[in-house]
Amino acid sequence: MEDDDGEPPLAVAINETLDPQNHQNEDELPPVGVTVITGYLGAGKSTLVNYILNGQHGKKIAVILNEFGEEIGVERAMINEGEGGALVEEWVELANGCICCTVKHSLVQALEQLVQRKERLDHILLETTGLANPAPLASILWLDDQLEAAVKLDSIITVVDAKNLRFQLKKHEDSSTFPEAFLQIAFADVVILNKVDLVSPDSLEELEKEIISINSLANIVHSVRCQVDISIVLNCRAYEGSHAAHMEQLLEENKSLTTEDLHDSGVRTICISDSQPLDLDKVRLWLEEILWDKKYDMDVYRCKGVLSVVNSDELHTVQAVREIYEIVPARKWRSGEKQTNKIVFIGRSLNEDILMDCLKACTSTTC
Repeated sequence: MEDDDGEPPLAVAINETLDPQNHQNEDELPPVGVTVITGYLGAGKSTLVNYILNGQHGKKIAVILNEFGEEIGVERAMINEGEGGALVEEWVELANGCICCTVKHSLVQALEQLVQRKERLDHILLETTGLANPAPLASILWLDDQLEAAVKLDSIITVVDAKNLRFQLKKHEDSSTFPEAFLQIAFADVVILNKVDLVSPDSLEELEKEIISINSLANIVHSVRCQVDISIVLNCRAYEGSHAAHMEQLLEENKSLTTEDLHDSGVRTICISDSQPLDLDKVRLWLEEILWDKKYDMDVYRCKGVLSVVNSDELHTVQAVREIYEIVPARKWRSGEKQTNKIVFIGRSLNEDILMDCLKACTSTTC
């Protein structure tokens, strides 16, 4: 069985801060991408972080350990308690140039400190320990006014244990507690199916079906000890509304996204489409009703799509995480291109007929 505990990487303390004199064009630099790594205790997320930290990839990557535990030596090596038990944040630089820190309370402050360092970062990893639902972090990182110019949410990576996933999905089936594994998969842009060497090919195929039934949009990657191509983890641009190519490819590759409601939890994916141009104000009102007011008793976790807007020659993208959503123009519609609307919803108690009727009601010809 894979052991998530490991020896801490070689590290030395550092205290460098940004020198404004040498960074007069700091505002012109693109924001630094942040990848949130989540998963059950023991799934391998700390193994993934250690794998990246120890890799000779030539990138300067920061890792923030957002909560505490006894999972890996890296965390134990960097937890310092100050007077009265208050956390003393500690930054350490690893042998390959990556940076680590621990932070319990002010994530925003920790991120600001990171991006103000002398040496420009290529990426930031945020490992969550014991966090069932990554949505609050996504909300902070995606559209937070304090961070918008400095960092951007790149993707949510969920690490799952191939040997224990089915048990984790079903462990609360007879209780009122909602299984954490559903939330972690539902919010994921990439699911790393770890420890695939411990299950049979038939079991692996069934596990993939389970994951797809919850989140048809997620990219599923097989791994042993979380050894994956680093390009899969970094620079996914999953939350970049103007990155239309990513959104279009995502929707084009998944021809049949709607899934059957296979679980007692009711978590599923639904894809709706229509060709009539939409009234953007009506779309916003509709989304706010289902995301904010929980109209029709639907609980939407994620939403992604492309929109054709009336009196506009631009393709618009829509994306939502829980109550936060964004609609932005992405590019011009191409000559001869079929202008259509296609929206994917992931959540609980989703009603395809109601969602489809609501979409049609947002056309410019309806009252």
